Amino acid sequence: MSRLPTHTSERPRERLLARGAAALTSPELLAIVLRTGTSRQDVLQLSRLLIEQFHGLRGLLAAEPKALLSISGLGKAKTCELLAISELSRRALAESLGDKHAMNNPATVKHYCQAMLGHLTVEHCMALYLDSQYRLICTEEISRGTLTQASIYPREVVKSALRHHAAAIILAHNHPSGLQEPSQADLHLTQHLKRALSLVDVQLLDHLIVTACGATSLAERGQI
Repeated sequence: MSRLPTHTSERPRERLLARGAAALTSPELLAIVLRTGTSRQDVLQLSRLLIEQFHGLRGLLAAEPKALLSISGLGKAKTCELLAISELSRRALAESLGDKHAMNNPATVKHYCQAMLGHLTVEHCMALYLDSQYRLICTEEISRGTLTQASIYPREVVKSALRHHAAAIILAHNHPSGLQEPSQADLHLTQHLKRALSLVDVQLLDHLIVTACGATSLAERGQI
């Protein structure tokens, strides 16, 4: 594998240390992580190709291992590095939700849910289980459906809430279509789940509809 010439490859690192990561472009930051290119392209060219091929950093960091390994120049080591960065970013967001003031900032919750679900091409639903101070206990996937529909069973959500000793839940699911408007099925599920949880004294705080471009809060719309 070829590296960038020394005078070129070191420049992004020097700028990063001198001026901070924000001074670098996305391809430059990615090149620092990948370190080496291939015999046909240097690491910066490889970085640009990856970002373009996966339609941005979000798509790249959300890519499945099989998709990454199919790219010429990405072996197991580089694939593992990208997967590790993606998971670390999610865990960092999850840690921020463990703070006692986290739920006072809905944007943080939306950001976390969007990072988890916004890139997916099949509908997924997850639940954020919270303690009595609304701090995150854990996040679990509770459903994975087809492109347009996921099956969510309120009784299973209730059982999980009791198992985690949760006092409240935030529900989130993605719309692969990109439409942020809740469907009638979404609204019906929300009310059904709210009633089921209330029987065991667990509060449904919100239901978020997530897309690659953002998230819609049913609580903010007065639909919880």
